[in-house]
Amino acid sequence: MTTQTATDANPVLEGWTVPPFPPARVLEGRYCRLEPVDPARHLDDIWAVNGGHDHIWQWMPAHPPQTREAYGELLAMMAAKPGIVPFAIIDKADGKAKGHLWLMEIRPEHGVFEVGYITYSPVLQKTRVATEAIYLCGDYGFSLGYRRFEWKCNNLNEPSKRAALRFGFQYEGLFRQHQVVKGRNRDTAWFSILDSEWPVRAQGFQRWLAPGNFDADGVQKRSLAAFNRPFATAGATALRRASLADVSAILALKTAAYLPNESIIGVPSLPRIADYARVVAEHEVWLAEGEHGLEAALVLDVAPDKFTLWSIAVAPEAAGRRLATALMAFTETRAGELGHDAVHLFTHAKLTERIGWYERLGYVTTHHEEMADRRATHMRKLLTTTG
Repeated sequence: MTTQTATDANPVLEGWTVPPFPPARVLEGRYCRLEPVDPARHLDDIWAVNGGHDHIWQWMPAHPPQTREAYGELLAMMAAKPGIVPFAIIDKADGKAKGHLWLMEIRPEHGVFEVGYITYSPVLQKTRVATEAIYLCGDYGFSLGYRRFEWKCNNLNEPSKRAALRFGFQYEGLFRQHQVVKGRNRDTAWFSILDSEWPVRAQGFQRWLAPGNFDADGVQKRSLAAFNRPFATAGATALRRASLADVSAILALKTAAYLPNESIIGVPSLPRIADYARVVAEHEVWLAEGEHGLEAALVLDVAPDKFTLWSIAVAPEAAGRRLATALMAFTETRAGELGHDAVHLFTHAKLTERIGWYERLGYVTTHHEEMADRRATHMRKLLTTTG
């Protein structure tokens, strides 16, 4: 376990600039569209699906509107309220508004924004539209330069807490006696996603929302929680997903692990010279840490139709503990979790000892690839499936 110093926890934010207050504009997704709340345009659709469903207001600060007119007044309040950006959620399948939410607690001077006042009709709940609406909010705020995306809820609201974790928010703690809501005490659970974490969370959303992740009836094949999985184990070794905050440590590890190979292959090792900000954002990067820092990094390229072990690196000081073997086993387990029946990998053709090690683990050579400055050996292992 590494020790965080005061400098690590309180760094100077080089180049930090205060982002703008989020302009109210339309946010387009694949399945939904977020439109700034307009009572004249959205009231009838929202009342049609929310009216009479008082249970969806259980944890809201407002009481459920009992008439169309009362709901219109509530939407008008949202549209006029300063300091928030309220959105109506439009289902692109039929063009109708089926719920609403706010960007709120917006503090540009600190780079903080929250999604809240989430009011989903029964027909919207547990749908791709509902999930994509949260993704669009996060993507919008971070695109403007915000640093922190918050989710807060009554600590008794178990579905909301589960949703936060599913979306990739990290639980931070409990604010006891935080508010009085409808005459009752509210202890508030706090969750967040940071800007350094968002590219990985966005990747999870995008992979889950991809049309190929759903069958003909619209049923998911893999859960968002599976794509957003933050922690795992490789044998007895704890693993965590990397974020952009880990890039410099990953680069240092890759240099230590791969530089010795370059005396054999005669060219720079591809994993050593990669753009790891991009790699973290586009691939699954799993890290193992020890008392003195980063001990191993595993990069998995997860495409809909192919699962590739892109690189595996173990720090020289961690050699001899069979950590690489444990990571290879985890790679195969992860491939199975995500519905793949094979693991692919490639390495330089001159690294014969490494190729022999892969062969002992059950990988077979499928082909060679002649590249501009090197010859790559491609290998594959078919996974045993049960069921």
